[in-house]
Parts: sequence; C-alpha cells; structure tokens
Amino acid sequence: MSPLLFVTDLDNTLVGDDPALAKLNQQLTNHREKYSSKIVYATGRSLYLYRLLAEAKSLIPPDALITSVGTEMYFDQNQEQFDPEWANILSQGWDRDEIIAIANQFSELQSQPKSEQNPFKISYYLAEAVSEEIITRLKSALSDQGYMIKLIYSAGQDLDLLPQNGDKGLAVKFLRQRWNITAEQTIVCGDSGNDISLFQGQEKGLIVGNAKPELLQWYEDNKNDKLYLAQSGYAGGILEGLKYFGFL
Repeated sequence: MSPLLFVTDLDNTLVGDDPALAKLNQQLTNHREKYSSKIVYATGRSLYLYRLLAEAKSLIPPDALITSVGTEMYFDQNQEQFDPEWANILSQGWDRDEIIAIANQFSELQSQPKSEQNPFKISYYLAEAVSEEIITRLKSALSDQGYMIKLIYSAGQDLDLLPQNGDKGLAVKFLRQRWNITAEQTIVCGDSGNDISLFQGQEKGLIVGNAKPELLQWYEDNKNDKLYLAQSGYAGGILEGLKYFGFL
C-alpha cells in the first residue's frame, strides 16, 4: 500500500467517542509505522487550545498541525513559530488592521477572545438570526475596499475572516505538494461549516454521522463519488470511512 495522508478536524470529528478514538489511534499508528503515512490535524482551535485537547484526549502526535481554521501550520507543535512559507502565502492581499476597521462598522459582530485571533485570522461571534444579512453586507463593504477575503460561518455563532489563500482545504493542498502525496491517497474528515473547504478539492472526503446542519446541507447540494457520509459519529465514523475508501 502507498502512504496515506490522513487529515481530520478535531472537535466532534476525531474527538467525541473515546473508545472509538482509542481504536482509530491504534490503526493510524500502525499505518504510519508500516507505510510511512502522514497524520494531520486541521482544527479551528488555536495552538494553545489544541495543546489542551491533545493532553486531555491523548492524541497521537501529528506530522503536521493546521490550526485556527487553516491560518497557522506547524511541523513541530512544540514550537511557537508557525511555518514561514505558509505565512508568506497567506500574507498576499491581506491587511489585518484595515479589515478590522471595516468589520468594526458592524455592531452585530462581537470580537472573540484574544486567544482566538492571530495575524491571519479575525474571529467574531455573530447571532444566527442576523448572520445572513450581516455577512452579505460585510462582504460588500470589504469588496468595496478591494479585499477579496474569506468569511466562514460555522456552528451558528462563529464568523472567521481569513485571507483569500487561507483555509483548511488549501492547507491540505500545500501539504500534499510538499510531501508529494496524491489526492487519491488523501482522506479529509470533518463535521461543520469550517470544514467545507476540506471537501472542495480532489481528496477523498469523509463526513461524520454527527455532522452539523450546515455541513449536511452542503453535502446534499454537492454529492459526488469522492464524498462519504458515515452512519457512525466521531472516530467511529472515521473508521467507517477509512474502510469504505479501502484505506483500512
């Protein structure tokens, strides 16, 4: 078998069913040892919050870590400095201070804690009831000033403003090129709206059975042979998907 590039979101995807996670961890560890496969976590969490989860849930060390919805990448999660090559890609067409100034015109946006902000990610809380209207107006205001950036809304409350080149899916493409792993030997796993970019490439996509409504709706609108919606949730759904695609 060829090396597998395994990429997964953490909260409510990899994590959520401890017995299934223990079984999956063993399978992934064996696959990495036998075939030199790569394990990558792609999370909305900051590096700090990732470390708390990794310790609490005994996550196996990844070969790369994508944090803050694709805006930070680490090849050694014990270091504080994220990958400079990825940071250079994100910096194109991005002016954090000016973008914040535009967003501050919308009183409905409530800034998330400092721990959830970084040089390439601006995060707000936004009530679901007004989200569609505010996101449309914010996009227009940003576009009027020449900013073509990504607005990702998930979990009915979280709005992330990201560089045009920054999201989980593009981060995975960057890693595939760096490691020379084909899309056919890559599987990406997620459960919510901020994982949609993972499923828009050519990689195999696994949506866990406990996925949130916004991702399930996207799946219904974009069904194809590369996507699989598991019956099981959390790590159990990942195991199901790995078997479905023939990786286990």
